[in-house]
Amino acid sequence: MKVTFNPDEEMVRTIKEGLAQTGGYCPCRLERTEENKCICREFREQIKDPDFEGFCHCMLYYKSKD
Repeated sequence: MKVTFNPDEEMVRTIKEGLAQTGGYCPCRLERTEENKCICREFREQIKDPDFEGFCHCMLYYKSKD
């Protein structure tokens, strides 16, 4: 299992700017709750799933199985 940034550097920059503006909360979520603090709870759960491969909700991170 490996978690990396999205290979699209412009997207990563944009999302990181959004995170800075929201105080570390996922910029694509409206609610400012602990479960939406980056790395969000949804993606942490997906990381634990051995069968999951893909991007987090906001597309900042990618989890690969290898």
